[in-house]
Amino acid sequence: MPRNKPYARIAITLPPRDLLAADRLAKAHGRSRSWIFAEAIRQYAVASDAANGRTAPQPTGLGAQRLDQLVRDLKLTPEQRVREAEETLRLTRAHEPARAQLLAFDRLEQYIDWKRRRDYEP
Repeated sequence: MPRNKPYARIAITLPPRDLLAADRLAKAHGRSRSWIFAEAIRQYAVASDAANGRTAPQPTGLGAQRLDQLVRDLKLTPEQRVREAEETLRLTRAHEPARAQLLAFDRLEQYIDWKRRRDYEP
């Protein structure tokens, strides 16, 4: 008795430029080309459903709050997404503990100069 395969093999035709872009993304993310195509389809489906007022099926492993956040993020322009990511990074860094440093100076004047520069840096 044949088992149901979790995947279906398909063939698609793409312009060379799109195929190169998919290969670059796959390499950059450490994923397969198939994963890149599947992820693009998933994101497109979520955006399309959200734009048409439909609730998209919840992807496995994501809670309702995370899915709502993803839908809100997809409504932002790429520039807005970058700004939001930068703000998140800024807030995250504000809560990072200070790193320990070991400094050595040959003379007291060097220490005083270092201290003065450190205290006045923005």
